[in-house]
Amino acid sequence: MPLVSARFEELDWRETSIGAVSLRRRWDRSLERDVHEIKLDDEFLMSSLFTVAEVELARLGLAASSAAELDVVVGGLGLGYTARAALDEPRVRSLYVVESLGEVIEWHRRGLLPLGAELTSDPRTRLVHGDFFAMLGAGTGFDVEAPRRRFHAVLLDIDHSPTHVLDPSHAWFYEPEGLRRLAEQLEPGGVFALWSDDPPREEFTAALSEVFDTVRAHVVTFDNPYTGGESSNTVYTAVLGHLERQADGDTGAHLV
Repeated sequence: MPLVSARFEELDWRETSIGAVSLRRRWDRSLERDVHEIKLDDEFLMSSLFTVAEVELARLGLAASSAAELDVVVGGLGLGYTARAALDEPRVRSLYVVESLGEVIEWHRRGLLPLGAELTSDPRTRLVHGDFFAMLGAGTGFDVEAPRRRFHAVLLDIDHSPTHVLDPSHAWFYEPEGLRRLAEQLEPGGVFALWSDDPPREEFTAALSEVFDTVRAHVVTFDNPYTGGESSNTVYTAVLGHLERQADGDTGAHLV
């Protein structure tokens, strides 16, 4: 049963294939604001209190592209801050947001999250219910209506970091061969950007450098009201030169 109090409300709770996922809203007295949080079992996945790096993922990733118009993929819908920041870029003409949990898409469509109405009403946005990594492994791409379509940028925020993944089946992606699969989905000069909760790792920048021409690790700092100091995340940006497309297969995903 959903939990409700004057300062706390569990908006939804679902059993999924990866565990129990819940959405909750609580009133933070010290900040005098509502905070929305998504949890997986007992682990916090995301909070509307800390969104600076999610916004910077879109800003830094799209700034690295020189294309006049942008077709963009966001891997991981979450609370929607990366997707909304991407839509703020006037060059974006289409945005495909791939989310493995249909429950999260439903929360946005039902207006349970603050950005839901804005994201779902923008005609540039398509919410894709599918597994980002499985779709990539299949080789046909992220647009289920136009297989093998290329994009100008892919912005990814699903795992905690390249070494702290939510599911072991994701680990292959962060190796050079997985990154090559991603590069096959990009236009020449395309950009891959990744959010990470860990400091920059030389091993991962080296893997990126095997595939992409220009690689940077940006440390994004932000105020942490609970510690009274600063916290930080990492945003990796990698820009492709030219790579021929390879492979095909079925994605098993669909638009919703």
